[in-house]
Parts: sequence; C-alpha cells; structure tokens
Amino acid sequence: MSSPLNIAALRQDYVARGLRRADLEPDPIKQFAIWFGEAAAAEIRDVNAMSLATATPDGVPAVRIVLLKGISDRGFVFFTNYLSDKGRELEANPRAALALFWVQLERQVRISGTVEKTSDEESDEYFQTRPLGSQLGAWASSQSQVVANRAALEAQFAEVTQRFAGGNIPLPANWGGYRVAPEVIEFWQGRTNRLHDRFRYARQSDSSWLIERLSP
Repeated sequence: MSSPLNIAALRQDYVARGLRRADLEPDPIKQFAIWFGEAAAAEIRDVNAMSLATATPDGVPAVRIVLLKGISDRGFVFFTNYLSDKGRELEANPRAALALFWVQLERQVRISGTVEKTSDEESDEYFQTRPLGSQLGAWASSQSQVVANRAALEAQFAEVTQRFAGGNIPLPANWGGYRVAPEVIEFWQGRTNRLHDRFRYARQSDSSWLIERLSP
C-alpha cells in the first residue's frame, strides 16, 4: 500500500549558522555545556531528551529515548530501572552511545563511551528530587516485563501508593543512575547544501582531546 505522504521528498535545508574550529572549546564537556545552555535558552521542549543506544554481547542493538540528568567532567548521567532491557544490556556490555538533536538550532551531539553505575548516594539524591508519582512509578513498574493489561499496572501503582502512604519513599534496589564516560564526542552543525560542519573530539591516552573536522 502506497503512503499518501511522499517521505522521500521530505527535506529541510539548514541555514542557521556555521561552526569553525576556532569556535570550539578545547574541552568537549565545556563545549557541550555551552550548546546545552543555548538550547535551553531557546526554550526547546525536552531539551535533555537523548537517544541511548546499547547492544547485547552478540551485537544486537537497541535504542530508546532517555533524559539527561547530569553533566560533569566524569560524563553524562541518566537514571532507569537496572532490570530493564537497557539495564540488562549495559550489565552485559557496558558501552553506550548517546545522541541529542536540537532542531531549532540545527545542531546534533553524538557521544560514545564506557558506562558505569552511579553510586547509591548519587542515585538516592536524585530519586528524592523526583515528583511523588514518579517515585511511586519506579516501585510499581517492572520495566520491560510483560504486563497483563493496564488495570494490572494501575493495581501495582495503587498497592505501592498504599504501602508508602504518609512516609518517605526509599530508593528501589533495582533503580538508579548510569554515567557514560565519553571517549568520543561529535558536534554537528547543519549547513546549506548538506555541507554540514562536523567536529570530533577523541580522548587520547594522556586524557587530552584530539579535535578533527569530519567530512559531512
């Protein structure tokens, strides 16, 4: 069946600005912070939404959207259920790739590196800042597992709501953060005629960063 929408004809020329080597910070984390701040100032919805790619040990890939919740010299942090599909994949193969796309600024950032869990203290500190419903949801959901129906899920939520009524909700043992320690970070700026500006930072053995321009 043919689609009423001509997908192949969809295209958008990128004209906002360029990116020069001289514009870049020597440290990609600082460069990311600048771009992230500009994206936030542009009031881009879900500015911290990012694609997270993982793979099983035998190379089967998976990708989904998660929310960036922390940036530091140590890496990029997100939180999830450790027993979810992504948690199991990261346990077996602790490497991941991230991608953020800010369409209004015609910018993309790609990150790849090794992954480690955040400490229990870091995970709990963030967990306690979450809205009550999100805390209860972390307890109620066996993420990625088959559930009979919506009613069963809502029954689980009602049960944990009653269990923790009026009290502090503790951090679930199977929930917490991951930190992606970057080995490669690429900054992409859209340009006309698909001649985009791409710069790749690659971490060297002495922990310095090699910056190279890539062909679009």
